[in-house]
Amino acid sequence: MAGASLEATRELWSSSLREVKARMRSLFTQERVATSASLFLDGLLGPERRKTGWMRAEAAGDPGPWRQQAILGRGHWDADALRDIARDYALETLADPDAVLVIDETGFRKQGKASCGVARQYTGSAGQITNCQIGVFAAYVSRHGHAFIDRALYLPKAWTTDRARLKAAHVPAEVGFATKPRLAVAMIERAIAAEVPFRWVTADTVYGVGEVEMALRRAGKGYVLGVNSTQTFNSWLGKPEVCGTAETIAHGLEAKAWTRLSAGDGTKGERLYDWAYLELAELEAEEDGYGTGLWTRGLLIRRNPVDGECAYFTTWCPAGTTLETLVAVEGQRWAIEDSFETAKNELGLDHNGQAASDRLTGPGMAGIATSLW
Repeated sequence: MAGASLEATRELWSSSLREVKARMRSLFTQERVATSASLFLDGLLGPERRKTGWMRAEAAGDPGPWRQQAILGRGHWDADALRDIARDYALETLADPDAVLVIDETGFRKQGKASCGVARQYTGSAGQITNCQIGVFAAYVSRHGHAFIDRALYLPKAWTTDRARLKAAHVPAEVGFATKPRLAVAMIERAIAAEVPFRWVTADTVYGVGEVEMALRRAGKGYVLGVNSTQTFNSWLGKPEVCGTAETIAHGLEAKAWTRLSAGDGTKGERLYDWAYLELAELEAEEDGYGTGLWTRGLLIRRNPVDGECAYFTTWCPAGTTLETLVAVEGQRWAIEDSFETAKNELGLDHNGQAASDRLTGPGMAGIATSLW
C-alpha cells in the first residue's frame, strides 16, 4: 500500500470486500438472507468495540438484533462450507509448501448453562477453571502471513451424554464426544484432504499425544508438539543413550548442549531462549508407511535464560533437519495467539452468545470464517 492514496486504498478494500461477499453468496438461497449476511460481515468489520447482536444491529440500522441472530441461529446455510471458502481465500495469498499448521485452543467466558458446550473447565485464556466454552482452532502460518483455516467447538462429556440438552442447543444428532486431540486430528485430516500445502504442525502439550503424532507420521508431516515434563523418552537404533523423563534429561545436559537462538520477534524484541535437541532414533519412513526417506524422532528442550524454566517438545522431522529449523517451527506458535487477540479484540470472536453456538461453531465462531477476511 506504500505510496497509495487514501482513496485508492479504500477503493481496494471495498473491491476486495465485494469480492468476498460474492463468494459467500452461493451459501444463501434467499436474497434477503444474503443481504443480512452481508450486513453481519460489515458489522464484524465495523468500528464498534463490542460486536454483540445489539451493537451490530444498530450499525446496520435494525431496530433490534433479531435479524442478526437469525443469520446464526435460524438461517439455512452451511457454516462448514463458509469455512472452506475462507480457507481457500486465505490460501490464495498465504500458500507455501513449507508452511506450518498451528493447533491451539481458546476459551470464551459465559454466564449460565444454555450456550452450547459451556461448562466449568480450564481455559488458558483466563488461566483458571471458569464457566466457559472452548474452541479448538487451526491457523495456517507461512512466510506470507497467517490466518485461521479451521475451528471446532469442544463439547464436554456432560453435554454429549445429555441428548435433551444437545437437542435444545440444536446440536446435530450424529455429534458425539471428541477429545481436543481428536478434534485436532480431524482438522489436520481436513487440511490434507483439501490439499492445503504445509510441511509442519506445532501445538502445545494438550496435543502432544500419540493420536496426533501417528496421524502426522502417516501423512508424512513433521511436527514439534509440546509434552509434559514427566513424559519419558528413550533413544535407540545407534543414537547416544537417552533415558528418563524430559525434565530429568534436561537437568543432566552439559552446558555445551545448549544453544541460544531466537524463536522469532515478540512485542519486546527477539524471543531468545536456550535450546537443546536430542536425536532419539532414525526410521526409514518407506518401511513404516510414514512418508518417504529417513526420518528422525527427537526431543527438543527450550530453557528460559532468565529463570531457567523449561518447555519440552517431541519432534518428528526428515533426517538432517537442523536445530534452527525446529526452533523456527516452534516459534510459529505465536501466530495463533496473535490471531486470537485480533479476532477477539477487533472482530468479536468472543462477543456472541447462544445463537452463534447453534451451529456447533462456538461463540462467535459461526462468524469467525467471515472474520478471517
